[in-house]
Amino acid sequence: MRERDALRGALAAVEQERLSVRIETEAGILPAEVGADGVVAVDMGAPRLRWDQIPLEEEFHDTKRIELQIGPIDDPVLHSPAVVNVGNPHCIFFVEDVDAHDLARFGPMIENFPIFPERANVSLAQVTGEDALKLRTWERGAGLTKACGTAACAAAVSAARRKLTGRTVKVSLPGGDLVIDWREDDDHILMIGPYALDFEGTLPEGLVKQETPAV
Repeated sequence: MRERDALRGALAAVEQERLSVRIETEAGILPAEVGADGVVAVDMGAPRLRWDQIPLEEEFHDTKRIELQIGPIDDPVLHSPAVVNVGNPHCIFFVEDVDAHDLARFGPMIENFPIFPERANVSLAQVTGEDALKLRTWERGAGLTKACGTAACAAAVSAARRKLTGRTVKVSLPGGDLVIDWREDDDHILMIGPYALDFEGTLPEGLVKQETPAV
């Protein structure tokens, strides 16, 4: 119950004194709202769940559990991941203890499996409560990461699809916690969490897109 109250609090925080902004990413422009107490909510859009949207090299009718494993056939170390695209492809293994597996070893191997033509982000997810997940992520092309917003979204969607959690969950990563709300009304994912200034700088004029003002 305490966890659910915390989730409701996070959702309510973005409703107060909110400022609307837009964030340009490789996956497109994402609308976001800056709420009270330094909380930001980003609309990540709807997850893509079909095998050809992820994409996968082979056709799978059920992407919440595909046939893929690491280790011996009769005693695999990791198996039956969920796959989803949240602006980029993700492969999520649900395990009993995320810290019991060597993600630094298995991550790059799975990232480059032929079944993922665009490579994949690889995560280990542990259900720690009715509305809570613990997550560790190997980010494609980058390695182990303390925080990955799209991985948190992918894990939350996959857990809900498997009926391991509800559609609103707290996802705990090494770098902090996020609240992920997979809305039923429009299928969009709302990612909610705190923000802090990391650095600031000025882009060279040549890198800034020049837009012709409307007449």
